[in-house]
Amino acid sequence: MSARPTGAGLQAPLTNGRTDAATESSLPGGADRSSAPPSLVATHRGRRDWWLRRALAGSDAVALTLSISLMAVITSGHDPWALLLWSLPLLPCWIALLYMYGLYREDTRRVGHSTLDDVSGVFHAVLIGGCGSWLYFQAVPSGKLVFFEILLFGLLAATLMLGQRALVRHLAPRLLGPERVLFVGSGPASGAILANMRAQRRPRLEPVGVAGPHVDGCDRPGLPRLGAADPASLEALIAGERIERVIACQPALDVDEITELLHCCRRLSVKVSIVPSMFETIGPSATIDNIGGITVLGVNQPVLSRTSRLMKRSMDLAGAAVLSLLSLPLLALAAIAIKLDSRGPVLFRQTRIGLEGRRFTLLKLRTMAADAEARRDELLAQSKDCDWLHLDHDPRITRVGRFLRLTSLDELPQLWNVLRGEMSLVGPRPLIDEEDRNVEDWARGRLDLTPGITGLWQVLGRTTIPFQEMVKLDYTYVTNWSLWGDVRLILRTVPVLLTRRGAN
Repeated sequence: MSARPTGAGLQAPLTNGRTDAATESSLPGGADRSSAPPSLVATHRGRRDWWLRRALAGSDAVALTLSISLMAVITSGHDPWALLLWSLPLLPCWIALLYMYGLYREDTRRVGHSTLDDVSGVFHAVLIGGCGSWLYFQAVPSGKLVFFEILLFGLLAATLMLGQRALVRHLAPRLLGPERVLFVGSGPASGAILANMRAQRRPRLEPVGVAGPHVDGCDRPGLPRLGAADPASLEALIAGERIERVIACQPALDVDEITELLHCCRRLSVKVSIVPSMFETIGPSATIDNIGGITVLGVNQPVLSRTSRLMKRSMDLAGAAVLSLLSLPLLALAAIAIKLDSRGPVLFRQTRIGLEGRRFTLLKLRTMAADAEARRDELLAQSKDCDWLHLDHDPRITRVGRFLRLTSLDELPQLWNVLRGEMSLVGPRPLIDEEDRNVEDWARGRLDLTPGITGLWQVLGRTTIPFQEMVKLDYTYVTNWSLWGDVRLILRTVPVLLTRRGAN
């Protein structure tokens, strides 16, 4: 981890690689400092990254210390204070090991990095560190640790580390404020990114403005255009607006402009995210590769083997069976409330488009008046999105239905669709015929997997995401599918349900 930032946040790096006339001095070989090329490497990270990296390291140290203490208390085989004292010299080694696994780096590199992304690295580090700790305690006077004690310590350490990391990341935006973002160039992708930023209840990113060129007049409402994107203008803009991240939209910038932008931001310790021109078809599993030193982007080839399909189906059956049993009391109460609130059936049935274009009947708890479908056409004229019906206040929704939608309890009957094999726990959103007709060309690849109760669209914002962006998210899910990805989406669905984000 780098040295602590100096000065007032991001303004200090502005002098990095440049020289004030008052401080010029000669370089070795008689060269004048003013003739040296500007540095492309900053001397330190920004204030936010400095604090976040150390907060994560501190939380890991606390988790490891608590784990060894709890293990000693639970097993009663060692003096807790002696064991704790002899474990302290191991803490720097543990932090170094976690650093080598990249567990203090990804937050500064990826906007969407979460604690779920740390699971693999944490468990690998705990496995290696646990073996090293076992060898260490064979030699110190505190006493040898047996296999069960090391296993208990490892489980406690992994659990506490992940929990505390999640807490640190939750508190960071509150304590440090959201990360200030400047868009350089604008295009079709910038609108979706901006909408997602503004949809967050506790925003991690704060859009400040747009600099540089734009595509097709795509200025975003409420986001001011702040000036040009040449290096001199950008340096002044970043300093004046305290910018911490730049998002560059590639359709609006050519290669030379992006190169200049990268050089400028590196000197200023400002992070850069680049939206590639073909972002719809790439997905998060793309990897950086090289051929003879030339950087290339490796795009994942989706493969869903028989084994993978069997594992996905097994997870669906097990999860749907357990959730169905647990939800029976809620379904009974909801059914009574629906019948008392309005006329009509308890269940709402609707034909949706499923795997490979096959139709099936989707089940939901009824949240609207009985004549809701008959009124659909007249309300389409008021829709915020021309591709589907999206209203801020749908007059067809009943009082009980509003509660069911806000809590997503109306989705519970779809567990029966999962048990029947018509749906999956995780997958693309199942569309009705009218909406499916708006999906064309390569985007129809979203039908290659069974539709799901939850998915990328539901996790990232639901109704705050426009129809065409939802289609792209579904396509991205299909082309980057993995079983671990499904597990992560299920886990990420829980806080979305609790916070009611994007519910309509």
